[in-house]
Amino acid sequence: MAPDPRPPLLTMSGITKSFPGVRALDGVDLEVAPGEVHCLLGQNGAGKSTLIKVLAGAHQPDGGRVVWNGEPVRLRSPSAAVRLGIATLHQELDLVEGLSVAENAYLGHEPATAGFVRARAARTATAALLKRLGHPEIDPARRVGGLSAAQRQIVSMARALSHDVRLIVMDEPSAALDPDEVDNLFRIVADLTADGVAVLYISHRLEEIRRIGDRVTVLKDGRAVARGLPAATTPTREVVALMTGRDAPYAFPDRPGPDEAPAPEPVLTVQGLARQGEFEAFDLALRPGEIVGLAGLVGSGRSEILETVYGARRPTTGRVLVDGRPLRPGSVPAAVRAGLGLAPEERKAQGLLLLESVTRNVSVSSLGRFSRAGWIDRVAERAAARTATRGLSLRPDHPEAPVRTLSGGNQQKAVLARWLLRGCRVLLLDEPTRGVDVGARAELYAVVRRLADEGLAVLLVSSEVPEVLGLADRVLVLREGRVVHEAPARDLDEHRVLDLVMEGSPAA
Repeated sequence: MAPDPRPPLLTMSGITKSFPGVRALDGVDLEVAPGEVHCLLGQNGAGKSTLIKVLAGAHQPDGGRVVWNGEPVRLRSPSAAVRLGIATLHQELDLVEGLSVAENAYLGHEPATAGFVRARAARTATAALLKRLGHPEIDPARRVGGLSAAQRQIVSMARALSHDVRLIVMDEPSAALDPDEVDNLFRIVADLTADGVAVLYISHRLEEIRRIGDRVTVLKDGRAVARGLPAATTPTREVVALMTGRDAPYAFPDRPGPDEAPAPEPVLTVQGLARQGEFEAFDLALRPGEIVGLAGLVGSGRSEILETVYGARRPTTGRVLVDGRPLRPGSVPAAVRAGLGLAPEERKAQGLLLLESVTRNVSVSSLGRFSRAGWIDRVAERAAARTATRGLSLRPDHPEAPVRTLSGGNQQKAVLARWLLRGCRVLLLDEPTRGVDVGARAELYAVVRRLADEGLAVLLVSSEVPEVLGLADRVLVLREGRVVHEAPARDLDEHRVLDLVMEGSPAA
């Protein structure tokens, strides 16, 4: 580790944390000094989120030691971490939209006298914090629900500073900010560190790390593979090399060989599709039997593109066509009728009826087929669902079992079976193997490839670069809402893709 002349404010030694079937942290060490910007890097699934949840008191480690300002501590809860002076700004800001800026800033520790909240005192104190953060124009009495993404982040920082904070954890703080807002964020960070506040900064953007960071710790597969690297001078290729290379096997099915027959006409055509603030003009021609992968970091617009194609978001400009016929913008029913199906990233929250049976989860998008005079023909429904799930080797083979009792891989198969039963022609897959163990991944890969070989068109989003490269035929690389590169998957490797998504062009 590169030496730091300051005594450490935080030392985490040998931190371990396991979840069922997954060892998320495997003896991680981290040291942060007062007034330092310490950057934490790693691919999705490397253990960053788990580590900061341990630091925030949201997870209890299975082993290891935390020393704060020279004293061993137990972070038994988020409130215990806050009392020590540790504040966490999560990527998904945990603000209450119906409350005012001041009420959010002092939520849980409101100024009070004799049990009565002093709202005016809270607004005055919040105004002072907002001025310190360079945003005196934000009205402390305004409701948070009406603020921009950048303003909400400022409110989250004000909440952190309303405590006697000594360490702020920032998780992808620039993901939703424009360049001017990022400059203001960095000014705030510089002011905080000048006052001795330490910042643990998590980002995928290496140019930000070099600009703002002092030292870097890199996580891979739950381990710290490098600690204390100089942020400004460590070459991009060295950081990328540390982040890549995996112990977990990826068993991908073989791609079909070159086909000398004329390419079929696109089943899905996307022309100039854009959503303001999320992604720029996106074009795609997706043919039957083809798997196209979208590679990019969180905030690059990958999922937003899928949801806009599916009609769950209304585009600012552009259009989506199936077999040359335009779809009505922002209409999920129109997309489904045209043969599109979406397996969403948040499978449990958005893709499944957890308390319902496997049968009902598979049939829910096709219930009209089984309706007779307002009644569901349950025999026909069960038979059709059973046929669809058997084709995907869903286990256990109990159609009436609650879908919540299935493993992650089999829950995903239930979502796929739903769209196969519906007669889907274009399958949109968002993080298809999230929460799926290694063995089930290989099964899902084989299922997706078989479906493509049978003529299904697939548009795939995954945070795991090996997954995109191993499964897709063609890859579009996204950075900050625009396509920066397109190539056959066989012409790319993991280093090249990471260079592109972090720098916008291949590193020298």
